[in-house]
Amino acid sequence: MSVITKKAAHAVLARLTGAGADYAEVFAEEARSRSIRLIDKQIERASSGIDWGAGVRAIYGIRQVYAYSSDTSEKALMMAADAVAQAGKEAKEVPALKTKSSKLRSPHVFLVSSEDVEAKERIGILLGMDAAARAVSEQISQVDAAIQEGTADVAVANSAGVWAEEHRVYSRLYITSIAQKGAEKEWGFRGPGALAGFEFIRSLDTPGLARESAESALRAVNSGYAPAGEMPVVVGNGFGGVIFHEACGHALETTSVAKKASVFTDKIGQPIACPCLTAIDDGTMPGLWGSSVFDDEGTPTQRTVLIENGILKAFMVDRLGAIKTGYPLSGSGRRESYRYAPTSRMRNTYIEKGDAKVSDILASVDYGLYAQRMGGGSVDPSTGRFNFSVAEGFMIRGGKVAECVRGATLIGSGPEVLKRITRVADDLEHTAGVCGSISGGVPTTVGQPTILVDRLTVGGRSQ
Repeated sequence: MSVITKKAAHAVLARLTGAGADYAEVFAEEARSRSIRLIDKQIERASSGIDWGAGVRAIYGIRQVYAYSSDTSEKALMMAADAVAQAGKEAKEVPALKTKSSKLRSPHVFLVSSEDVEAKERIGILLGMDAAARAVSEQISQVDAAIQEGTADVAVANSAGVWAEEHRVYSRLYITSIAQKGAEKEWGFRGPGALAGFEFIRSLDTPGLARESAESALRAVNSGYAPAGEMPVVVGNGFGGVIFHEACGHALETTSVAKKASVFTDKIGQPIACPCLTAIDDGTMPGLWGSSVFDDEGTPTQRTVLIENGILKAFMVDRLGAIKTGYPLSGSGRRESYRYAPTSRMRNTYIEKGDAKVSDILASVDYGLYAQRMGGGSVDPSTGRFNFSVAEGFMIRGGKVAECVRGATLIGSGPEVLKRITRVADDLEHTAGVCGSISGGVPTTVGQPTILVDRLTVGGRSQ
């Protein structure tokens, strides 16, 4: 399976360590992709492609130098190594480098290859979703659906003696339904994904997902606007976890911690959340969208407890982050492709389930907002201040879910929200997404049970 030879990798590592590198690494990849997209009953685009190459990295002290090439021959890799070595010290003799192949077995099962699926099956799924969404209401004015599949064969060799290879398979389905009322439009979205073959797509209730997206759009376009003010907010499970991911998760990566640009720097062992909250980043979960056997530095992935009963326990740590901070590696070094140097990134990040019932949490709120599903937003990792839109929101009145509202935003800061989460339900759910950072876009999962934030600023239009 290897996309580079051990001989070529060892030659590169020897060149870099001979130039004084404290750590040297080669990352090689062959990635294949396939996608098909439908817009308004028509297949708008179908494409497939292959990309391969390798990246060469050296760390000198706390400084890293990176180069990459789309040519994985030994000659091309040595040219990249020579460029990286120029940042090093005088050449020196080094012992012959050896790497040891990992014996870790993958817990991930891939049953149906993309290449074994006929195009007409994909087209049938997309057309069926379009029809199911439109059947919900004549107000559904547009349907956009897609299937995306990909594989990546990666190999990592480094001067720590690692030789790691992995075959990764990704499958994801998207649907966006748009409902229209006069000149106003609202949308509903669903986008499940998994570290799995096409069997995952076949396992989905695709007409059901289409109906859900259409119903979400329909409720929103026919609803009034959310009120503004400070109030209790119940955040729904699954994609509600985007708040923790964005407002807190990035600040727990050594990408920001090492630069002291995180509000959580130097707070290991301190209480930063209510005791009811435990948060985890886990790259080992079988079949989950953000999982892998190894990270992109060749370190085995692991389950990292970030916050336990409100106490900050750990950060997400990559190789350079470990050198800069002294924290142990957590298998969190990730990158979009060989074109990027890795850095610490989230994998499957979620708030652990609690013991409360959703009905009891709702019943405890006399007046507030139920943010069933979150939309996009923005955050400043240095302060944790965020602003997120609510994709699907309802008012809570007298402990019951009442009318649907649109246009709501949640405004606050990660550190404040952690201390205001006072109840956690038992309905943990995970949702696939793509996270962007300095090492590109990588598959990540967000997740949480339903939670109660006892006080949060809601932006809205009505009184």
